[in-house]
Amino acid sequence: MVKANAYGHGIKQIVPLAEEAGIDHFSVFSVYEAREVRQAAHRKSDIMIMGWVASRDLKWVIQNGIEFFVFDLTFLRRALEEARKLGQPIKIHVEVETGLYRTGFDLEHLPVVMQIIRQYSRHIQVKGICTHFAGSESIANHVRVNHQFKKFNRIVQRFRDRGIEAEYLHTACSAATLNYPRTQLDLVRIGIMQYGYWPGAETRIRYLHRRELKEDPLQRVITWKSQVMSVKKVPVGEYISYGNSYLAQEDKVIAVVPVGYAMGYRRSLSNYGIVLIHGQRANVIGLVNMNMLTIDVTLLPEVNRGDEVILIGRSGDLEISVSSFAEMSNMLNYESLTRIPAEIKRKVV
Repeated sequence: MVKANAYGHGIKQIVPLAEEAGIDHFSVFSVYEAREVRQAAHRKSDIMIMGWVASRDLKWVIQNGIEFFVFDLTFLRRALEEARKLGQPIKIHVEVETGLYRTGFDLEHLPVVMQIIRQYSRHIQVKGICTHFAGSESIANHVRVNHQFKKFNRIVQRFRDRGIEAEYLHTACSAATLNYPRTQLDLVRIGIMQYGYWPGAETRIRYLHRRELKEDPLQRVITWKSQVMSVKKVPVGEYISYGNSYLAQEDKVIAVVPVGYAMGYRRSLSNYGIVLIHGQRANVIGLVNMNMLTIDVTLLPEVNRGDEVILIGRSGDLEISVSSFAEMSNMLNYESLTRIPAEIKRKVV
């Protein structure tokens, strides 16, 4: 799964690395992302779009053999029309509704879907039948997930009874792969886990306990860093940054870092966030600006312009994990990672 710019890590960087490791199937949400994968790929890997495909993009999608989800009859008919015009088949994954109630064909629409597939079999390749679970990372959804899986299997049998056999059946995301192994089927849609993060603390605890593991088997691969752009002394009694949210109770030395909420460093981290510099913690003080934040380096000797600042990652023996960053900013791991703007340079180390 490399949607959302490979979960913030960078499609251009992750796709070639994954291909070197033997991966030859990439899933994205949009045509824009599919184009990025196609440009980044060094091999002719398969690409699957799970979300939005506009009518204007169908020609490119079909001509390039891109697989895509169908979950709407109007769109299925439009895609079929384009396929017949081009003389090339569409490669579809039929998403079925099993209880998430987001996208997916309802039971009442399946007879029409099957009829279209059978009638135009020369123009349609059924690459997959799939569904998505409603929160497989939490035990609170156990009954709901099991009900979904049973419903999915019944739907698949209905397709088979009509002579429609999909190349792949797939239901499992990272959490389901770990918590419900029987849902793995032909493909698994591994997202957050491949970047070294657990879908949630509950999944992590269950997995480690079940296998009696003492060390985390997942390794994080991202470090988010910046540099000091300015160092300044602030006399006691002065307010730091906009407004009056932080008053210097003593003489302070601050360092300004060129990262702000425009880069995904949330304003809610004002007077609350922590960064690492010189292998030590430094507090974010004052309001986080659009493009800058200020940190307290009063007790850190010889901080200079150009010094490395770690926002997420390790410095010396200390680490700011994505989880800790997410907790500070009241976001999920997923949200913290995907909010890092694409224009920030990614470098493979």
